[in-house]
Amino acid sequence: MYNTEIINNLKYRLQDILTDKKVETDVDILDKYSCDETSDLRFMPDLLVRAESVEDVRNTLKICNELNVSVTPRGAGTGVTGGSVPVSGGVILSTEKMNRILEIDRDNMIAVVEPGVITFDLQQKALHEGLMYPPDPASLETCSIGGNVAENAGGPKAVKYGITKDYILGLEIVLADGTVVNTGGRTVKNVTGYNLTGIILGSEGTLAVITKIYLRLIPSPAASRDILIPFNSIERAVEAVTSILKHRIIPATIEFMEKDAIDLVSKHMDGTIPYADAGAHLLIQVDGQSDDEVYSLINRISVAVDIVQEKILVADSISQSNRIWKARRSIREAIVKTSPIFLAEDCVVPRAVIHFFLKSLKEFFILKGLYSVMFGHAGDGNVHIDVLKKDMEYSEWKKLLPDLKKQIYRRAIDLGGTITGEHGVGYLRKDYLTMALSAEEIALQQRIKKAFDPKSILNPGKIFPFSSEA
Repeated sequence: MYNTEIINNLKYRLQDILTDKKVETDVDILDKYSCDETSDLRFMPDLLVRAESVEDVRNTLKICNELNVSVTPRGAGTGVTGGSVPVSGGVILSTEKMNRILEIDRDNMIAVVEPGVITFDLQQKALHEGLMYPPDPASLETCSIGGNVAENAGGPKAVKYGITKDYILGLEIVLADGTVVNTGGRTVKNVTGYNLTGIILGSEGTLAVITKIYLRLIPSPAASRDILIPFNSIERAVEAVTSILKHRIIPATIEFMEKDAIDLVSKHMDGTIPYADAGAHLLIQVDGQSDDEVYSLINRISVAVDIVQEKILVADSISQSNRIWKARRSIREAIVKTSPIFLAEDCVVPRAVIHFFLKSLKEFFILKGLYSVMFGHAGDGNVHIDVLKKDMEYSEWKKLLPDLKKQIYRRAIDLGGTITGEHGVGYLRKDYLTMALSAEEIALQQRIKKAFDPKSILNPGKIFPFSSEA
């Protein structure tokens, strides 16, 4: 990585300009920043900087750029593709302390926040003002807005409300050399020059460090209900999704779980999951401007999926909604408890072919003697595929992974999809980028990277293979 002389020089310069408390070298603390929530991935940084302002970020980047030391930006560390893991050592630049909600502008329905703000906290603050910030990743209670922007995060509400990119009006960013740039701002429309905001969205910390975010808010719905519908098979559940949308019903969420996911979570929850014997679940949230409107939509859904009303579990209280959602939000916890090492993929395919995708993968996994669980966002075709190592020998597991990933990605691409819908390329998928993008597309993205970060100090080893980085 880096020799002791370079790191000591860097440490003294950073401590001089940032103060000691913002620069950390304790090995035990650094170890906590050597990983995110990616399974089986850890690299130690040489230094940690906990920035508290845009000036801290600017000064850190300026010094690191001068010394050619890599910088890995980090939000809350909830990523699952190694995006905030310092695979090249160097500096972890954490924005966790930049966590202020600077403004909720009710008149213009805009929020201005620092990158370390937790997504759930912003949602609650907006709701208190009668407004809504819809993007809701599964980790919303722990993930940060800056990380959401860097990954262009999605979530269950994407089917009706869209994803992070649909709510970002502008950014304050710091380039690799310490230059502070503002993109966009408070206006909904802006076609003055290139859409630099859009380029930063989903760039995974490889182009710039985000220090301020301007977010679009919308009026919060007056009423909502969560409903759970059991089906005999995943094919039937996917058919129901298509039917719902064809009936011009756009629920806020349409989540699915296939049988193996239901079985795993049911065991984890000691059998308290509703309809534990079903072949598939659809978890649907419906919202509107009144209870009458919501219940009318629920009735229309029951007609669209051709199922009697009694078989739809409708939550009529917060506790019942929490019960319905607990199974869906407990999947990752159940997986980790069963097998701490696992492969987590989030391919996206056209929603009408979800069941073909899952059937093809299940047959392949069974043939290989592998245990898998699948769930995700039926409304937008984003499928989470988790393959558990369980008792397999570690060396055998590692040897299996490259072909396993290729098989999953190839099936998604052949059905008109791609290799990731919301978790990003990060470190885990960089070697498979050529399966999804042409050489011309990759070359263009590398030129963009070079323009933003000429020395390639920002999050090296991510998105592009090491051998082909700009």
